[in-house]
Amino acid sequence: MTTDIALMVYSLGGGGVERMRLHLARAVAGRGYSTAIVVARAVGPYRSRIPRGVKLVDLGASSWRSWLDGVTAYLKDEEPRALLAAMETAGVLALWARRRAKVGTRIVVSSHVEISRHMRSERKLVKRIAIPYLMRWLYPSADGIVAVSSGVANDLAHFARLPRQGIRVIYNPVITDQCCFSSKHEICDARLADRSQPLIVGMGRLTEQKDFQTLLRAFSLVRFDRPARLAILGEGKDRPVLETLAHNLGLNEYVDIPGFVDDPISYMARAAVFVLSSAWEGFGNVLVEALADGCPVVSTDCPSGPREILHGGKYGRLVPVGDHEAMAQAILQTLDDPPDPNVLRARAMDFHVDKIVEQYLDVMGLA
Repeated sequence: MTTDIALMVYSLGGGGVERMRLHLARAVAGRGYSTAIVVARAVGPYRSRIPRGVKLVDLGASSWRSWLDGVTAYLKDEEPRALLAAMETAGVLALWARRRAKVGTRIVVSSHVEISRHMRSERKLVKRIAIPYLMRWLYPSADGIVAVSSGVANDLAHFARLPRQGIRVIYNPVITDQCCFSSKHEICDARLADRSQPLIVGMGRLTEQKDFQTLLRAFSLVRFDRPARLAILGEGKDRPVLETLAHNLGLNEYVDIPGFVDDPISYMARAAVFVLSSAWEGFGNVLVEALADGCPVVSTDCPSGPREILHGGKYGRLVPVGDHEAMAQAILQTLDDPPDPNVLRARAMDFHVDKIVEQYLDVMGLA
């Protein structure tokens, strides 16, 4: 049976891009389209979460060249009706592979981060040189170009020298019917389950981008005002830096960094405030997940996504990037005057997969 839709990502790692692709795969398969997830390497915690009825295609690639060869062979053998490639590397390889395979598959590329900032932080010189060149060469041949926020779209247009009107903004399909947003979830850690102190939660990879150092400094000011606890969910290379800073601020007794948490909803349900402290984002899935559980949020006004999700501050306070004093003040104000959780939940439904999938089917020519 010919595949209708192939969704291409690098791996099945535990990031937001991969999770959104699984949501989308489940939704399109549920509408009767034959669906495949095509990965360079089938590794990561989401391998066990491939939706029922969705085919996993592991190209077993170990390099750019082998990934390109693998996609070319896949397109020749399967010739899916449409392929949606997530992130710029996958996008240029998919478009390049179609030229080599000489097939009629519609290729749609999607951008999830501000590519100019991403390239500035890229450590491999060859990639910093090659990606801009390949995007400017190949992206004009795409059948559709998607960005997950207006900020990402504006940046992509400038970086890749594309007409802005040719880039379609489609928000991430964060909310699904399978999401279990419920206050019935319980936290196993007895210290965090103690409701005598408000719990503040941050979540994401422990990297420079998420700027949890600012969150720790803000929390130290919150603790000066009242008793509270902080949980930072996630794993990454900055763990030693964060643990050292927590120790230097005298916060060890009040801060928990439990690593990757399989069920972060239990923390959302318990949290008095969820804080996104990022220096930059492409969208900010965790903000939507917090809103869906009725959890009050505070976010940096970083590029790009949070301002759009929170509608300019209507659904949560926005603070300048890196300003721990403003962040602490916003957390305290939210603790004292939390918003109506039903209003937050209603906003989250704007990012339900049932709304988003129709937009993707349309851009792929399959609506």
